[in-house]
Amino acid sequence: MKMRWIMIIGLVGLAQVASGQGPQPVDCTQSGPHGSFDFWLGEWEVRDAAGQLQGRNSVRKVQKGCALEEQWTSVRGGTGQSVNLYHPGRNEWQQLWTDAGYSIIDIRGGLQGNDMVLEGSIFYLGEGTQHAFRGRWSPLEDGRVRQFFEQQDDDGNWQTWFEGFYQRLAQ
Repeated sequence: MKMRWIMIIGLVGLAQVASGQGPQPVDCTQSGPHGSFDFWLGEWEVRDAAGQLQGRNSVRKVQKGCALEEQWTSVRGGTGQSVNLYHPGRNEWQQLWTDAGYSIIDIRGGLQGNDMVLEGSIFYLGEGTQHAFRGRWSPLEDGRVRQFFEQQDDDGNWQTWFEGFYQRLAQ
């Protein structure tokens, strides 16, 4: 009997959407806040401050422009990915990152001037530990993007976790 009610409720919901009575999609490509992280879109080569290649990154719009998907590959073969989205109800961006068994990053925030600044935490899967974490993406005048991550240590001091300079790959 319970399954029958679930099916009926589901069918009513589908009928509402099909008839235009249910939730209507938003065109995220026409929403200013949804485009505020677009400076990070593209195919990138990532180098550290000394110019050493650290890896490659691909950032593209997905879900009809409502989210950004990041695919990272380091020069050492590590991989990771994130989903980044603007949440209008909270008026903030969120990034949820994971990699091949090392860490989970959950950070939120928004534009500060021209920079995207997100703060939250990093959880290390192998250690079972969590630390405060923050990231800043800064568009540079030469077309590159600087990504700067910091982690808070046990004494409350912020330590550089990663600094990368994104250079677009030739198309």
